[in-house]
Amino acid sequence: MRHRIRWLALHGIVRTLSAIGTRRGGDPQARLIADPAVRADPAAFADELRVRGPVVRCRAVYMTFDHAVANEILRSDDFRVSALGAGLPTPLRWINEKTDPGLLHPIEPPSLLSIEPPDHTRCRKLVSSVFTTRAVTALRDRVQHTADELLDQLESRSGVVDVVAEYCSQLPVAVISDILGVPESDRQQILRFGELAAPSLDIGLSWRQYQQVHEGIAGFNAWLGEHLEYLRRHPGDDLMSQLIQASHASEESARLSDRELQATAGLVLAAGFETTVNLLGNGIRMLLDTPEHLDTLAARPELWPSAVEEILRLDSPVQMSARFARRDVEIAGTRIGRGELVVIHLAGANRDPQVFTDPHRFDIERDNAGKHLSFSGGRHFCLGAALARAEGEVGLRTFFERYPGARLAGEGHRRDTRVLRGWSTLPITLGTARAALA
Repeated sequence: MRHRIRWLALHGIVRTLSAIGTRRGGDPQARLIADPAVRADPAAFADELRVRGPVVRCRAVYMTFDHAVANEILRSDDFRVSALGAGLPTPLRWINEKTDPGLLHPIEPPSLLSIEPPDHTRCRKLVSSVFTTRAVTALRDRVQHTADELLDQLESRSGVVDVVAEYCSQLPVAVISDILGVPESDRQQILRFGELAAPSLDIGLSWRQYQQVHEGIAGFNAWLGEHLEYLRRHPGDDLMSQLIQASHASEESARLSDRELQATAGLVLAAGFETTVNLLGNGIRMLLDTPEHLDTLAARPELWPSAVEEILRLDSPVQMSARFARRDVEIAGTRIGRGELVVIHLAGANRDPQVFTDPHRFDIERDNAGKHLSFSGGRHFCLGAALARAEGEVGLRTFFERYPGARLAGEGHRRDTRVLRGWSTLPITLGTARAALA
């Protein structure tokens, strides 16, 4: 009963009202939550609303699809990050607090996604001290080795392969697990927890989705607590062990509490594979749909980094974010009151025609593709952006070098999520494999 009441407060009422709002007036926020057509084609939704101006007023929130406005809000001290249930009316927020199961959640404090300075500065500084650019750069060989191993295993397969299950999900979970000291025996379990919990960033979940999310988050919480305790007793040379040691070695004012450490470690682990799965799946699908680009990349492999930026821009693995106004503020001529919420449609900003010429065209030579906002911006810019780019570049290049004759074997299915966008299944006929490059 407690879970059912919590679901009603967080999702059920919002889900019902959004369905009504979609039918009666087409409120943009309601459509974003409840309209399957918007989930299927978020670019068309963004284009439709972009003509209303840089900031769009909805019944309960504001939205922006404008690149300049999105960039400004993400970097502004006039706005703060949101948290699960923070935008609910007071009675529902009270119910949410009273039914809180006490589990760590990706968009509840002390997650880095839901805290601001000084706590955010302290936690992020500690993670950055071990998750450095140099450390990520050194992982490139590991990414390459893992990709080669996974593709070696596929060579024995004939017929149709689900490339998401067999490759796109396996590569990032293996890499981030190596980095964070996760034993190989636990990796498929972690992947399952991640798949169950993926809709946790959405609102308006069905009761069934909510149950699955709770199962995934509860399972991940229990596993992570045991994993961190093991690493405390048996530290290795992995970055998670270094994070634990750095937390205890820091001055008392800079240390993380046990809960902060678990939240931070869990976010780094989950984010380290969850969005990269989408990047790889989206990239493979986009490139198979445009074989002329594959021909260009085969002749000019130096274009792979640019191609990855364009994939990130055009089919962003993270579609949106949100910020609350700290104080009354004016943005692009629109007054936003203290405490009001702005939904930042990152995917729409990434197709802003004022920034990207012919924004819906897939152009692997686009000179400003890297201006996308898929990794957010400002103090909440994604810590794992460099690793995600490396995995995208190495993972996609290696796949198509090994299987240049790969072809789609069906339409596949999109994930039933709105904040995260990717493929849950993508059937591929691999064709003849080329030998792995030395």
